[in-house]
Amino acid sequence: VQSVLEGYNGCILAYGQTGAGKSHTMSGRDEPIELRGIIPNAFAHIFEHVGMETSKETYYLIRASFYEIYNENIIDLLASNTATTTSSVGAGSNKQGLELKESPDTGVYVKGLTSRAVKSVEEIDAVLRQGHKNRSVGATLMNQGSSRSHAVFSVVIESQSVDEDGVEHIRVGKLNLVDLAGSERQSKTGATGDRLKEATKINLSLSALGNVISALVDGKSQHVP
Repeated sequence: VQSVLEGYNGCILAYGQTGAGKSHTMSGRDEPIELRGIIPNAFAHIFEHVGMETSKETYYLIRASFYEIYNENIIDLLASNTATTTSSVGAGSNKQGLELKESPDTGVYVKGLTSRAVKSVEEIDAVLRQGHKNRSVGATLMNQGSSRSHAVFSVVIESQSVDEDGVEHIRVGKLNLVDLAGSERQSKTGATGDRLKEATKINLSLSALGNVISALVDGKSQHVP
């Protein structure tokens, strides 16, 4: 998180079997403080740092976005037309998925994704809560509140400062906080119908992610899928 404040890109993700506690690890509970997850603790660190740096004539612009990947469709969880649901059908089942694009200047991005400017922990918490209401969840034999999608909360931090020589410096860092859906075995979850379709897509995407990670850590790989 600190590296992102210094202008680097970073990612924190929770990976594991369904029911293992990934969502709890990422989000946690509001009270007591000891049970707060990685995401709220990251928010607290960001704005604590910003509060200290602002007094040194460093100015910040912080923007947040929240989307899910449901059945291989990218759904904006902050869009005004995203229906609130807690069923396995999912918020994005009847919505047009957004497109993934790549730019030589900004890299990979989601076209048309809602971005909210935030000025405090309270404001960014409100964005997180709004998105959580629209996330696709459903019950299986292993988890009553099983995440049926991969959720990505992105925070873009831009800072502007002037050095002793009067030269202006602008830094931009992006932090992706990812709560992955859990890998599943149909024999244990009892998934059928829509839930089975969701599980198939989840396992397929997790397998693809595994291939990406393997290629990144293997110095011999010539291609990262």
